[in-house]
Amino acid sequence: VQLVESGGGLVQAGGSLRLSCATSGFTIADYNIGWFRQAPGKEREMVSCINVYEGRTAYADSVKGRFTISNDNAKNTVYLQLNNLKPGDTAVYYCAADIMTLCRRTPDYWGPGTQVTVSS
Repeated sequence: VQLVESGGGLVQAGGSLRLSCATSGFTIADYNIGWFRQAPGKEREMVSCINVYEGRTAYADSVKGRFTISNDNAKNTVYLQLNNLKPGDTAVYYCAADIMTLCRRTPDYWGPGTQVTVSS
C-alpha cells in the first residue's frame, strides 16, 4: 500500500491549490481516505475525509466552505481542492487510508506529506 501526495507549494492568501493523493496497492473504494495537516508546533489534525463506496465526506469546521474533497476512481486518486487559503492553513498536508473508520486519527497508512505555505 502506498500513498503519495503532490500539489503543495507557496501561495498568497486568498489563492488556491489542488492536492493529489495517488494511491497504489489498494482500491480507494475499499478504504476511508483522509487528509490531515500538521503545522509547526501543533498536533496533526483532520482536514477532510471521504468514503468513496458510501459517498460520505467530512470536513473540519475550519475548512468548511473552502476545501473540497473528491476522487477519481479510474486514477485511484483522491484530491483536496483548497480555496481562499489563509496563512493559518500553512502546514504539511498528509493523505492517509484506513480500512475501518472514516476520519480515524490513527489510520492504517500514511503518505509522506506535501508542504503548503500561505503568505499574507
